[in-house]
Amino acid sequence: MFPIHDDNPTLRAPVVTWALVILTGAVWVMVQGAGLAPARFEAAICSFGAIPAEVTGEGGLSAGPCAGGGLGAEAMLTSIFLHGGWLHLIGNLWFLWIFGNNVEDSMGRGRFVAFYLLTGLAAAGAHIASDPGSVVPMVGASGAISGVMGGYLVLFPRARVKTLLVLLVFVTVVDLPAFVYLGYWFLIQLMSSGSVASAGVAFWAHIGGFAAGVLLIPLFRRRRATSS
Repeated sequence: MFPIHDDNPTLRAPVVTWALVILTGAVWVMVQGAGLAPARFEAAICSFGAIPAEVTGEGGLSAGPCAGGGLGAEAMLTSIFLHGGWLHLIGNLWFLWIFGNNVEDSMGRGRFVAFYLLTGLAAAGAHIASDPGSVVPMVGASGAISGVMGGYLVLFPRARVKTLLVLLVFVTVVDLPAFVYLGYWFLIQLMSSGSVASAGVAFWAHIGGFAAGVLLIPLFRRRRATSS
């Protein structure tokens, strides 16, 4: 199931959401070379990606793809703005665009910046805790965006999300309540987190970010924000 858009209007222009989309795209092009130069791309991931073993001090980096290492705990923050490919980038920014504007509107711009970064850090922490000795770098905004989705679920459980539904050869578009779409998405993350197929996808970052969003949203939203 892939979200197309929601029916949830905003009161103010989502300036921070736009800025995060632009900033993340700029990092992809200017720091990672848009994935077109393999050496530059790999160096950026090893330098600024979150490597659990480097954060925790467990394991030996010489056995992994980033023998030289990079940042330590700071990479939990910088990794949010890196991506592993065009599809990874576009998919994450699409989800941020759909769900971020309403969450930003619910709390204001400054608080949304803090909320986004905190849920991203929580996501990185959950991933590192799930495999503290891993020497594989984690990159991507999906943990922070999962936090945005968790916040959206609490704020707007009944908002309608127009969703592309693909069942084998059957393709259609359906309107789903946000609690159905986001609940299904979270269930998939939980079910996938312990499977062999989870290799290469930081499902625990998605779970940790989503949970952080659910828990933090009451502290960040304005009192006027109500479910719709």
